[in-house]
Parts: sequence; C-alpha cells; structure tokens
Amino acid sequence: MSASARSTSHVAYLGPPGTFTEEALLTQPDLAEADHLLCRSIPEVLEAAADGRANLGFTAIENSIEGTVNVALDALIFEHDLLIQREVIIDVRLHLLGLPGASLETIQKVISFPVATAQCRRYLTNNLPHAEEAAANSTAAAARDLAVSQDAAVAAIGTALSQQLYGLELIATDIEDHPENQTRFVAVSSSGVPSPTGHDKTSIVVFQRADRSGSLMGILAEFAARSINLTKLESRPTKKALGDYCFLIDLEGHIADQLVADCLTSILAKHGEVKFLGSYPTTTRGHEEKNSNATSAWSEAQSWMDSLRSQVDEA
Repeated sequence: MSASARSTSHVAYLGPPGTFTEEALLTQPDLAEADHLLCRSIPEVLEAAADGRANLGFTAIENSIEGTVNVALDALIFEHDLLIQREVIIDVRLHLLGLPGASLETIQKVISFPVATAQCRRYLTNNLPHAEEAAANSTAAAARDLAVSQDAAVAAIGTALSQQLYGLELIATDIEDHPENQTRFVAVSSSGVPSPTGHDKTSIVVFQRADRSGSLMGILAEFAARSINLTKLESRPTKKALGDYCFLIDLEGHIADQLVADCLTSILAKHGEVKFLGSYPTTTRGHEEKNSNATSAWSEAQSWMDSLRSQVDEA
C-alpha cells in the first residue's frame, strides 16, 4: 500500500503559512485535512519525511520558467531514499506586496524567494530598476518579515494568500514575466509505490558505469526500442568529480508495466546504476492508448517467445 493510501496524518512542507507550496497542498483534500509540519527549508522538509517526523514531504521540484528546483532534486538523488507518491501542478501568480500606503515610488528594496524574484525579472527591470533585492527562505517568509518590519520602503513578492495572512496591500498584481508560468510539486514518502492508474509517470536517476562515447545514446535506445516516451531528461553533477554527471529521467508508464520493468532491468544490467524515485499518477494525460497498445504488443511478443522456448529439448 502506498504512503498516499495510508494515513497522511503529518505532512511536512515549506513554511511559514502562505507559501506557494501551501497553496498547492491545499488543492489536495486529504493533504489539506492532515496535520501540517511547517519547515524552514526544502532540505528540512525532505529530512522530516526521511526520518519519520512526517508521513509525507511536499515540495516544489520544477518550474516551467526557471527549471528544476535543484535543492529538492539533489536531496532526492543524493541524500535520501524517498519515493514520489503524486505530483501536483499549479499556475503561478506573483504579486508585489507592501504595507498600507506603499507605492512603486516609495519602494527601495524588494525581498522574496530567489526563484520567485527571477520569475519577475522583466517587471522589476521596468518598474523598480534601482531597488535593492534581498533573498528570503520563501515568498511567505518575505511577506511575514515585511509585516514585522513595518518598513514602507520595502516590498515583497508573494502570493495572494500571504497578502491576506499578513495584512499587506497589493501594489501590483500578476507581475510574473510569463502568464503561463507553472510549478510542479511532489509528495514523497519513505516507502510505498502507488498502484498503477493507466496514466502514470516513473522517475529514475541513471549513474553511468563508465563515461564513454555513446553511453547516453545507449541508455536512450532502451526506451526507444520499447516506444517508451520520455517527458524529462536532465543531467546533474554527481558531486564526485568535474564533468561526472548522472541523468534524471521521467518517463511515461508505471514500474508495474512489463515494458517499463523490462527497460529499467536492461539499463541496470547493461548501462549503469539506477535509482528509482517512484511511479505515480501524472497530471499530464494523452498517451494512455499508445502505452496500452505498446504493452499489449510486448506481451504478445513475449508469449510468442515463451511458446517457442517451451519446445526446446531439455538435455
């Protein structure tokens, strides 16, 4: 039984109240009703899930504009053995928040989570080119710190939820550079793989045994040979030596699928070590029929081969 099917009595996520992480978590009824453990950083969230202080850790892992949330991904790859239970994708809406009476003319400093600040670069350049920028642990922490400081010369980039929670005013709304901006979150647990739903995703990390010409092509050929579609391919330094990389791969399908299981087995046997990060329901649909047909064809081929091998005389 997966962790998401078991009790979710404690869920750890990045605080304080009002973060985008909290907004995403509240879209999941079971997680919203659970007891919440608010953490000061993403590594602390994953540590809480790993050491048992929380049943689940819930964290951002990828943004459509800024890419991977490296601190989360590296912790999953190198520091903890956690399994992804589900993914949640929400639209990102960022606002410029200030104390009552504040305006663009009074702002001399902008604070926020660095990823959020980067997503508003064009707005800041055009409207607050001389403002100092400062980092906070989260967008909600920036809003909270502004409310505590009562400094009218400071603004925070944050969410509508944090604006309401900390009694701030909206100086400007929807200041993100790209309106199609989205962030992907994952819930992780120390054990359990959710049952296949027919529209699943599997995440793995492949560590090459040798850095040789064609190594990556050989890994990718295993997926191509089985018509398994990849939705993400990213290299990450292994932190062992300059130029030594591993590969994060997201693929369509579930470890319970024969094609996926056979593919990962082949990669492990021929190409390198594989760290399994989970098979879980995906929010992206559209390839179920293709995957089903491929799996059916593979099963028929396997049955054909088994029938031939059954005729071999035993010595």
